[in-house]
Formats: sequence, C-alpha cells, structure tokens
Amino acid sequence: MTKNMGTADRTIRAIVGVVLLALVFVGPQTAWGWIGIIPLATALMGNCPAYSLIGVRTCKKQ
Repeated sequence: MTKNMGTADRTIRAIVGVVLLALVFVGPQTAWGWIGIIPLATALMGNCPAYSLIGVRTCKKQ
C-alpha cells in the first residue's frame, strides 16, 4: 500500500486514537472509545482508505 498521509495528519490521528482509547480505561469508561483503534491503525499504516476513495493525499509527492 502506498502512503497517502503526511506527518502532521498521522500525528493528529495517533493522538486522537490514543485519547479515544483512554476513554475505555479512564474517565467515563465508555465502549465508544474503542473507535480510537481506527485512527490509530491508519496513523501507524500511513494509509487512509477513505483518502484513497476520494483521491486525497496529505503527504509529499514521491
């Protein structure tokens, strides 16, 4: 898979993913925090399937 996410995008997604996952264990302890797996996984892979569908790239051209 080719990367279609830039550094800033990946960093923001990783932070949001960790914060959402923290909601499962700390705070309101809601199951909705498991949604944080999605932005965290896309940040680690560097590829967003939704970006691929609509043709968006936030990384520099290779």
